[in-house]
Amino acid sequence: MIQLWAPVALYMAAIFYGSLMPTVPQPIESVFTDTWLHAGGYFLLGLLTLRATAGARWLGVTGGALLGAWCVSVLHGAAVEWMQMYVPTRMAEWRDLRNDAIGAGLALVAAWAWGIMRGTSRAG
Repeated sequence: MIQLWAPVALYMAAIFYGSLMPTVPQPIESVFTDTWLHAGGYFLLGLLTLRATAGARWLGVTGGALLGAWCVSVLHGAAVEWMQMYVPTRMAEWRDLRNDAIGAGLALVAAWAWGIMRGTSRAG
């Protein structure tokens, strides 16, 4: 259980840490747009969370595992946006939460499709 959820918890903590910094570090901001940072960050969170909800097995990728992974990812994004309301130099935005949800969703669709191509997914 710890091997499944520890990477998720560590990555979530890293997102919280980065999102609660007063400003985004300049090198990151100059290379990636805010949209790509959110979508890309939550793409990876979606994959890590799916790994945990599916028990690290392709046969565990069910509709429930996909939905659970997406919900956990989006709830984390909502918590991050809520926390940013209390950081004076940061803003909570619905657009950011939308980009988080899209990034996680794209990761889960990609994993589901990969499972179908490999013939190992039970989702669908």
